[in-house]
Amino acid sequence: MKKSPIVISLGGSIVVPKSGIDAAFLKRFAALIRTHIKKGERFILVVGGGNTARLYQQAARAVTKLADEDIDWLGIHSTRLNAHLMRTIFRNEAQHVVIKDPTRQHVWNRSILIAAGWKPGWSTDYVAVRLAKKYKARQVINLSNIKQAYDKDPAKFKDAKPLSTTDWNSFRKIVGNKWIPGMNAPFDPIASRFASQNKLHVIIADGKNLPNLKNILTGEKYIGTTIN
Repeated sequence: MKKSPIVISLGGSIVVPKSGIDAAFLKRFAALIRTHIKKGERFILVVGGGNTARLYQQAARAVTKLADEDIDWLGIHSTRLNAHLMRTIFRNEAQHVVIKDPTRQHVWNRSILIAAGWKPGWSTDYVAVRLAKKYKARQVINLSNIKQAYDKDPAKFKDAKPLSTTDWNSFRKIVGNKWIPGMNAPFDPIASRFASQNKLHVIIADGKNLPNLKNILTGEKYIGTTIN
């Protein structure tokens, strides 16, 4: 178990889109991960909240005014539910306990470690980079519903350009420095700061494109944004 692990921050919108839990995707994702486990790879899988989180947050907002802390907690518990789903899928390969605090010591003697949200103020992207540093991971692969990050918000600027590669200083100017519960950013600002300080290598890519993920895992040409 000495080989450096690969960290995958799996966006909740990939696991639980608006249409509901995507079992077909999870089946194909599990098959790909198992293929690489057989080659001796180890993985840390950090799972987001996705539409589960948004449904709970929207319902709460419809009833009462929410504090940021409560918005975060609804999201955190949604990530934990999704993480338990992932642990169930990888029952034979993963540790049986979902990691909720990336700063604690963990027993890890299987091929997969699964983690979820930690506490208010931190996203699952932040949990992913903390675990990457802790376990000396080679890279963090951030899978979401976008193919690449852009030099500015494409929803607001028609001339926004996709980025194939960038450095942390440039990327942090795009995402800013503040975490807002439920914010839609290609990579969490707080996680970006931590990754920059610790010289971590992060790849942003389309989570639904599993052939592309295979290329990333095998070191072949891929579509995405590389930040280092």
